[in-house]
Amino acid sequence: MRWSEGERREVHRSHWLELYLVDIELPNGRCLEHEVVVSPRDGAATVVLDGDRILMLYRHRFISDRWGWELPGGMVEADEAPAVGAAREVEEETGWRPGPLSHLATFHPSSGWSDQRFHLFLATEAEQVGEPTEENESDTIEWRLVGQVRSDLAGGAIPDGLAQFGLAVALARLDGVNLTGSDGWWNHGAPPPSKPKFA
Repeated sequence: MRWSEGERREVHRSHWLELYLVDIELPNGRCLEHEVVVSPRDGAATVVLDGDRILMLYRHRFISDRWGWELPGGMVEADEAPAVGAAREVEEETGWRPGPLSHLATFHPSSGWSDQRFHLFLATEAEQVGEPTEENESDTIEWRLVGQVRSDLAGGAIPDGLAQFGLAVALARLDGVNLTGSDGWWNHGAPPPSKPKFA
């Protein structure tokens, strides 16, 4: 069944997000007002795997007030392909330049209230080209052994959802299991479509 969409009213707009109130009619005829967050830019992150170690950042997130290990990643600029943005973020945040990226997955993490879309990539080599240029991301950049990362996941030391999902997909591939299908489009049988503009 499909919800019917009516009038959209913009509440807020910034570089990071747009907030709308949308009139919705449910299949049973009930009408309601629904908040929708539109993300003008996609996000991207990379699992950088070098032999038996993975490049990670340890940082604090003020919104959740949690410390934890994360993957290097960030927002894709308007003129960038997702893989280009993902590689740029790795270099900016860690000082390591990843080798060729392969697509792991594309997914919507919060499709009940947002159109935000994330792209995940895998690199199996990296070259250190300098110090990180992002000064406010993390002061702990570390190559973690795959065994440590598995323990971190099991022990709650990786609270970030993007990192959890990306690592789960990458580690499953190491174990010979492909969770996302040949095209990497999570739970879909076709390559990721171009992102529709909500409003």
